[in-house]
Amino acid sequence: MKQKLVQVNLKDTSRPQAKDFELDCSVAGYDYELPPELIAQNPAVPRDSSRLLVINSPTTGIEAAPLHHIFHDLPALLRSGDLLVMNNTRVIPARLYGHKSTGAKIQVLLLEERQHNCWLALVKPGKSFKLGAKIIFEPRQLGIRDYKDSSPIPSPQLTATVLETDAATGGRLLQFDVPEGKTLVQLLEVFGEVPLPPYITTSEAADEQYQTVYAKQPGAIAAPTAGLHFTPELLQKLCDRQINQAFVTLHVGVGTFRPVEVEDVTTHKMHEEWIEVPAATVEQIRATKAAGGRIIAVGTTAVRALEGAAQSGNLQPFCGKTDLFIYPGYQWRVVDGLITNFHLPRSSLLMLVSALIGRQRLLNIYNEAIAFGYRFYSFGDAMLILPSAVEVRRRDSSRLYKS
Repeated sequence: MKQKLVQVNLKDTSRPQAKDFELDCSVAGYDYELPPELIAQNPAVPRDSSRLLVINSPTTGIEAAPLHHIFHDLPALLRSGDLLVMNNTRVIPARLYGHKSTGAKIQVLLLEERQHNCWLALVKPGKSFKLGAKIIFEPRQLGIRDYKDSSPIPSPQLTATVLETDAATGGRLLQFDVPEGKTLVQLLEVFGEVPLPPYITTSEAADEQYQTVYAKQPGAIAAPTAGLHFTPELLQKLCDRQINQAFVTLHVGVGTFRPVEVEDVTTHKMHEEWIEVPAATVEQIRATKAAGGRIIAVGTTAVRALEGAAQSGNLQPFCGKTDLFIYPGYQWRVVDGLITNFHLPRSSLLMLVSALIGRQRLLNIYNEAIAFGYRFYSFGDAMLILPSAVEVRRRDSSRLYKS
C-alpha cells in the first residue's frame, strides 16, 4: 500500500542546540496536547490490527514524515537475524476492595511484595489510616462495590493490617493474614481485579486483553503494553523469517507510570522495579550482535530491564531491582531499536523514547500521529523505531552531553 506522507510542523533537529538541551532537561519540554477522543478505551481486535507508525531513517521527524503501517506488517519491516526482546511479566489482580471495621469503604492497589505476604500498597482514602488499622476484604464476586450502603457486610474472608507508611510512594505497608500454605498472589484471583490505568474509563476489555499472549511471570500492576499487539500467529510468522525472540521480566510498578513532578528532569528519582535478565537471554543478545543482528526491545520496560542489567558497562545476567532513569543524553549499551506505544505527556516513558531519537523530533512524530488519528496510551497503536533511525542522533548527541 502506498504510504501517504505529510509534513506536520517538522523542525530541523538534526543538530542539537543549546536551547534544545535546556528543554531536554525541563519537564515542560515534554508537554503536548492530545484530543481526549484519541485515548484508546478498548484494544484492537485482533491484536495485530492496530496501526504502526514507523520511524525508519535519521530524517524521519525532521525532513520526512514517518511511514504508516499495520502492526501485522512487522515481519516485513525487520530483518532476518534480528532479536525481539520481550517482557514476559503478567499483571496480577492487584486492585482490592474492602472496608474498615466501621464499614467505611477502602480501595487498595498493591504495588510490590516487600516480605512474605507483606505488600506495599496505595490505599484510598489513605490519610485517615493509622498504623495498626485493619482492612477487611471480600471475594470479588461479592465485593464491596456490589453492596448498597444499607446491605449487610459479608463475613471477613481476608484481612490486612497497616504496619507503616512509605514516604517515597505515599503508600502503606500491609501485612495480609493469609491461610497457612497460601500466598496472597494465589488468593488474588478470588479477591482482586486487574487494574486498568485511570485514563481508561469506559473499557469493555476482558482481563486477558490486558495481558500479553506470552505473559508468564506474575507480579506486574500494569501491562507492558507494547507487547499487547502480538498474536501467536504473528509470533510464528516472525520465527518463520528467522526473527528471533528472547524474554526478560520487569514487574511494572509505580515507577513506570508515575508522572515526573520535578521541573529539572535530571533530578527525578525513579521508584525501583524488580527485573530479571536471564543468562539465556544474555547469550542470545551476544550471539545476535556477533552475527550482525539488531536488538529490538518490545516496550520501554524491556529497555529498562536490558539497560539496567548493563549498568556495569557490559550486559550481564541480573536479578534484582533497578531505578534506572533514561532521558536524553543517556549512553545506550544494549538496545538498537524499539517498539513502543504512545505515552503520556511529562512521563518518564516519553523521556526514555526521546533519549533514543531526540525530544523535539519525537514531539514532531507525535504531532503526525495525532493528525492521522492514531490511538494513544495502553490500548492504543504503536511505533516502531528502527536502528537506522537513531544512528545519527546518537553520534550528534554524544558531543552535546559531554561534561
